[in-house]
Amino acid sequence: MTGFLRAAIAGVACLLGLAAGIAPSSAADYPNRPVHWLIGFAPGGPVDTVARIVSQWLAEHFGQQFVVENRTGSGGNIAAAAAIASPPDGYTLLFVAPNNAISTSLYKKLPYDFIRDTVPVANIMQLTNMLVVSNAMPVKTVQEFIDYCKANPGKVSYASSGNGTSVHMSAELFKAMTKIDMVHVPYRGSALAFPDIISDKVQLIFDNLPSALEQARGGSVRALGVTSPQRWP
Repeated sequence: MTGFLRAAIAGVACLLGLAAGIAPSSAADYPNRPVHWLIGFAPGGPVDTVARIVSQWLAEHFGQQFVVENRTGSGGNIAAAAAIASPPDGYTLLFVAPNNAISTSLYKKLPYDFIRDTVPVANIMQLTNMLVVSNAMPVKTVQEFIDYCKANPGKVSYASSGNGTSVHMSAELFKAMTKIDMVHVPYRGSALAFPDIISDKVQLIFDNLPSALEQARGGSVRALGVTSPQRWP
């Protein structure tokens, strides 16, 4: 990558975990039937990809199915509401990401209290977000990107995986830090946004590293920087 975003934006780096509506049953034979794992974003995106890899390992480890279910919409809040409304028996899990914390302040009314109504089970991974732009954009560094946006106020659109996600907040923080004007175009998941970025219908995304990195390595988009203070290992 040719440049790295400043340290202040590192606060939105993703800390992904697993949560259940209520602590699982303490029965020694848990799980003795399939476990449903709710994902708040579209298939093919970074959260979905990680969940499917981990669910396969869990299935092999426990000898029981861990079924990934995508409940997209409202920045992951639909999946959270479904998980919290499920029976408190440990057989419905939720993939938790920064959006769940962000939503508590972004939305005036939610049908649940996330801290009160969930119990953390395991921390899976920590990662950063990556700024990638359409190959049609005439920029190759973060500074060139900032200069281009300032020269074309309101003409650059950025995609996100939904309102209140770390992908959305990364771009908004970047806008505030650099005083540039960009238009937000939310999707139900970053995987759904990439075709429009590749075709330059929208120009960029601050996506979670796994999917953004693979798209950049494949040459379909251009990577400019990551949202962590240092190079991501």
